[in-house]
Amino acid sequence: MKRTLYFGNPAHLSTRNEQLIIKRDNQIDTTIPIEDIGFVILDHYDILITKTILQKLTENNSAVIITNEKHMPSGWLMPLEGNTTQSKVFQAQCKASDSLKKRLWKQIIQAKIQNQSKLLKTLDIAYSTMDNHVKKVKNGDPENREAQAAKYYWKHLFSPFNFKRERFGGPPNNLLNYGYAILRAMVGRALVGSGLLPSIGLHHRSQYNPFPLADDFIEPFRPFVDEVVVNLALSDENNLDLTKETKRKLLEIPTLDVYLNNEFRPIMNALSSSTASLARCFLLEEKEIIFPSICP
Repeated sequence: MKRTLYFGNPAHLSTRNEQLIIKRDNQIDTTIPIEDIGFVILDHYDILITKTILQKLTENNSAVIITNEKHMPSGWLMPLEGNTTQSKVFQAQCKASDSLKKRLWKQIIQAKIQNQSKLLKTLDIAYSTMDNHVKKVKNGDPENREAQAAKYYWKHLFSPFNFKRERFGGPPNNLLNYGYAILRAMVGRALVGSGLLPSIGLHHRSQYNPFPLADDFIEPFRPFVDEVVVNLALSDENNLDLTKETKRKLLEIPTLDVYLNNEFRPIMNALSSSTASLARCFLLEEKEIIFPSICP
């Protein structure tokens, strides 16, 4: 299991003998094998990090996430090289037909709504409306079933809190945004690891967005973040603020267990399986992307 390292206090990060060396004032130095690191989150203005450790982390396909003055993830460092078949996958991804992209987008939206439906089911909330939307999604989702399902989903998921899903809206939007930012880095890491180019999307397109494929592929995985947030909110209304404790819970997202191929497995492993299947779809070796679900 790859580790997630969070730095919320001053620190100096360097490397020696394939180890991350962590120096803090008045503390004994700590060392961690670089090969064990999946994510590094830098959440303090007084963190010094060497170029060598950044190089080692990217070579290990570790994501480095940087936060802003509001302690929200604002950027991430990813490797440019994925795997040995990267060139072949890149070419297939660039040459993908519009019909293939629309068919893959349909699968992504269906998987997203299915996981939203299963989350509602686990919370004993009526979910048949969501299942009906899944059945009606068409290639490219021209009827925007994604938005129609979302309207029902958000209305019922956080019903005790008079919630409206908006990026800059009130709590728990702050918790969702934080969790999604971590998840986006996870998706980007998995895409690169499967030889895919995050800058070429299936559906999302913007000259200002360098990672549209990550924003496409994140969709079926968002409900896993939603589940963490809704459980935090329902357990204690004080958990609606982005505190050290709620951050700690959200930083556990990379270690979640999800259901894939008749067994529970770590979400990072499931993500890698899903992005690898997407690569095979671009190569026309398979027709269906495999996605994990919240429950059997």
